[in-house]
Amino acid sequence: MTSRGALQAALASRLGSANEARWILEEVLGVGDGAGREADDPAVRRLSEMVTRRLAGEPLQYLLGAWAFRTVELLVDDRALIPRPETEQVVEVALAEARRQLAIVQTLGDPLLAVDLGTGSGAIALSISAELGGECPHLRVAATDVDCSALQLAEANRQRVAARAPHVLAQVELRTGSWFDALAPEWRGRVRLVVSNPPYVSADEWPTLDPEVRREPYGALVAAAGSDGTPGLAGVEAVLGSARGWLVPGGAAVVEIAPHQAASARELASRAGYRHVRVEPDLAGRPRVVVARR
Repeated sequence: MTSRGALQAALASRLGSANEARWILEEVLGVGDGAGREADDPAVRRLSEMVTRRLAGEPLQYLLGAWAFRTVELLVDDRALIPRPETEQVVEVALAEARRQLAIVQTLGDPLLAVDLGTGSGAIALSISAELGGECPHLRVAATDVDCSALQLAEANRQRVAARAPHVLAQVELRTGSWFDALAPEWRGRVRLVVSNPPYVSADEWPTLDPEVRREPYGALVAAAGSDGTPGLAGVEAVLGSARGWLVPGGAAVVEIAPHQAASARELASRAGYRHVRVEPDLAGRPRVVVARR
């Protein structure tokens, strides 16, 4: 038997991070502050295995199996991207655009139709429902992905989030298909919000990424160049190029981009005919979210 305090000190020394040591310890032993509590041999072996995996470059989120994203905690594994703070800001912008539509839909008695393209773990769609669903009972979110394994993870997260926010089950629907191909035809021209975190890393950038990032799904990260030659812009272009035909007048597309793509994304949205286009920064002040209103 080994005390919790001694284990945490040993883990922190091996990992070079007190926070990671605490998170891994809490995953195995549960949350607690009793430094004198003891761990049995199976727990110690599991801790050692997790640290070995972490030192071999496995993302911390994969080891823990779940990660906080805004107001929800999501299951994470190698079927989808790990939810990141930059995407939390995308949701913040998307919620502001959706709330702009609330008075309209409430007056008309219409549902507020929203789409999360390339949903992955379901982070965007589930956050929008969890945070907005109470204000807007008629919210409906279609979360699409071409990858069936990613949708399986999103469904597990849908059930997980619904345990605390039951309205999520009625509001969020998962659909298989590439971008807008997954949507029912009757949604065309009725959608009020399109949100997406498409792949936007170029193939040339891929080898330069952190080794941990390269353990995440290649197809969810890497995209071809845009039609104007901007590296990694093809996914962003596919979303913005088609979204206008699905949006109601005044509806908005909110798309995550790489900072160096801001000028190109703004230009392609303007060429596509959106009446108002702007780029919002992330928490670090870098251009991160293109917002295009029809």
